[in-house]
Amino acid sequence: MDVTIEKLIYGGDGLARQEGATVFVPFVIPGELVSIQETERKKKFIRGLPETILKPSPERVEPPCPHFQICGGCHYQHIPYESQLRYKEEILRETLRRIGKIDWQGPITTHSAAPFNYRNRAQWKVRNPENGAPAEIGYFRAESTALVPIETCPIVSPRLEQTLAAIRKMLANRELPPTLREVEAFADSTDEHVLLTFSFAQMPQASANFPAAIRATMPWTASTLFQTVSQSRMELFGAGHIEHAVNGFTYRVSHFSFFQVNRFLTQEMSAAVCAAAGQGALAVDLFAGVGLFSLPLTKSFKRVIAVEANPVAITDCEANAADNPDRPGELEIREADSLEFLRRFREKPDCIVLDPPRAGLSPEGAAKIVKKSPRRIVYVSCEPSTLARDLAAFLAEGYDIAAIDFFDVFPQTFHIETLVKLEKRA
Repeated sequence: MDVTIEKLIYGGDGLARQEGATVFVPFVIPGELVSIQETERKKKFIRGLPETILKPSPERVEPPCPHFQICGGCHYQHIPYESQLRYKEEILRETLRRIGKIDWQGPITTHSAAPFNYRNRAQWKVRNPENGAPAEIGYFRAESTALVPIETCPIVSPRLEQTLAAIRKMLANRELPPTLREVEAFADSTDEHVLLTFSFAQMPQASANFPAAIRATMPWTASTLFQTVSQSRMELFGAGHIEHAVNGFTYRVSHFSFFQVNRFLTQEMSAAVCAAAGQGALAVDLFAGVGLFSLPLTKSFKRVIAVEANPVAITDCEANAADNPDRPGELEIREADSLEFLRRFREKPDCIVLDPPRAGLSPEGAAKIVKKSPRRIVYVSCEPSTLARDLAAFLAEGYDIAAIDFFDVFPQTFHIETLVKLEKRA
């Protein structure tokens, strides 16, 4: 069928309408007339793939990656970068209206950087072809477990691109165990050294021999971790962490710790969070990770409490506090589930900073934050739908949105990272 694309929606698809049904089509631009191949039909919606762009948008550009539309990683390489930013802002506003009933008419400050070679972390799947050929490395197709072998990935950093090429060569030479299923690579802030995590269906015998071969092929490797897919067995070779320098602080980040993946925007995001938090006697940093926001918050708060449930991240956070002793304020680190911490916490902070996973807060979690009655809430979100839901809960309980910032942490993809500053109503 032929459809005209009305708009882009969160998730990477364009939206069209046909005979009373809503049609979802990826890799399109608003205004385009597209001939699609139907892939799924329900009573009220249809999914399809574009076969021919009958009337292309004047914005359409040639994607730089040969794997675009095949691998499931990118969604917008056919759209100029400035247009990507505009569409994402429109999607963010619409999501706030549709889910949170929040008609934000104020500005959304956009923070962007280089649209390619930005990722400092990547996960590559490894599969052995049935014909006995050497193992292949790549990404899964969208909504599939079928491997797309890749030779290049223009969104990863130059060091990770180099790492991908080296691992592909080792696989071609059968220098890695046949039970290898996944490789995660994580580069430091200088894009010089990497952590490598290898996941195996079964732990290889004499695995101590393989890290030596890995270091010989990739001398920039700072640490190598071997584990089974189930994580029931692990073997570490090396320091176990790399360092990231952000706004005057040095952060140790280990294999299983979370850290921002856009190597160009981390400093700007950290500074923006601290500016939104303001100053005061006490700030609580929920879902604190390795302390990316906790440490600089000590410059403007007398006390900062960093709360994190991941024991590896807690160890990193404690090491980072020790390695950055020149802090005006006091930093307390608590290993706890953030919402369990709030249930027991009796003080009233001036500001609560939170950077939750995609699921956001539960209604109970939002209620517990409101009960603490902080003057300011700074919410970092990687999922607009759960952000809209949680913001609606805060607005209903006496808070107003003071500012919204959009950080394009994931160029070429549909993902949207948002920073919202809320202030308690007088």
